[in-house]
Amino acid sequence: MTTPWGDLALTRFPEDPRERLRAWDASDEYLLRHLAEQETPLSGTVVVVGDRWGALVTALAAHRPTQITDSYLTQEATRANLDRHGVEPGTVRLLTTQDAPPDRVDVLLVRVPKSLALLEDQLLRLAPAMHEGTVVVGTGMVKEIHTSTLQLFERILGPTRTSLAERKARLIFCTPEPSQQRAANPWPYAYTLPDGIGAVSQGTVVNHAGVFCADRLDIGTRFFLGHLPDGKGAQRVVDLGCGNGIVGTAVGLANPEAEVLFVDESFQAVASAEATYRANGVPGHAEFRVGDGMAGVPAGTVDLVLNNPPFHSHQATTDATAWRMFTGAKRALRPGGELWVIGNRHLGYHVKLRRLFGNSELVAGDPKFVVLRAVKR
Repeated sequence: MTTPWGDLALTRFPEDPRERLRAWDASDEYLLRHLAEQETPLSGTVVVVGDRWGALVTALAAHRPTQITDSYLTQEATRANLDRHGVEPGTVRLLTTQDAPPDRVDVLLVRVPKSLALLEDQLLRLAPAMHEGTVVVGTGMVKEIHTSTLQLFERILGPTRTSLAERKARLIFCTPEPSQQRAANPWPYAYTLPDGIGAVSQGTVVNHAGVFCADRLDIGTRFFLGHLPDGKGAQRVVDLGCGNGIVGTAVGLANPEAEVLFVDESFQAVASAEATYRANGVPGHAEFRVGDGMAGVPAGTVDLVLNNPPFHSHQATTDATAWRMFTGAKRALRPGGELWVIGNRHLGYHVKLRRLFGNSELVAGDPKFVVLRAVKR
């Protein structure tokens, strides 16, 4: 990536030489170019929210910025990119969306996230640290910045305007008004589940901002809940890509002897999963882990993996995450262990499972979704 301060060699995480997707886009370049051309004073506490793969904080490392992210993969990519460019550990402060934000913010740079709810939560959490001199600049691709995005900045922080588009990217300029009245933060959000979905019927779901389908039970998960395996006994079960944790919670309620590991790369998701599990009074044992899929789970130690793999990485459509989840699950499963997958019918996951496991069984299906089962031989 070419920046006003030199060229940077950046990668995503996990690094894959076959990966064709870049670790930055035109919106990152536009923001950095604007900061340099306008000679924006990058002094005091510089906070970068939503940096996708660490491109922004790597470019601005000399100003000792603080990065706030919901993504474990982003944090790992950032560490690798900083190390690649000789930035001393601790120069860039790495915070998650679950950490307390800085008490004072002098410069706020926002890479607009896909989730409007996550943006709302972060702006509301950061607003008390703003002052009249705080410089606020947002950036994103044109297709990511909507009227609702600008209204959110205006409602929470203050008067907001946008730049002209360049290479399909746009900037957001906001002037904070510290005395502005704002509503209380609505996140996390909890709701009661309907009947007819097995062990979690009438249970409680807790969602932190940014978690998929935060205000209702999505139809794919509902279909999965109706077709979960009915195993009993001391099983080691993984809810892989757990989201709000309702699938693993259902397993724990149906089988109190099970040990359930909830795993997601989103800090918001894992916090939601733990809150959902606790809210339903599950009597069994659970572990909650933010990480890169099944990495860190010892080989041959798991009886059952339940998975609803994502097929987007930010705005890009890709099956790379699903493939890594499937290969990680196979490594972690004991012989005879099972991977159960819910997915859109058109994604063709049965082909990948047959290639990897040598087998794939259709457990249930409807016009939109399929539940597939693969057994480690």
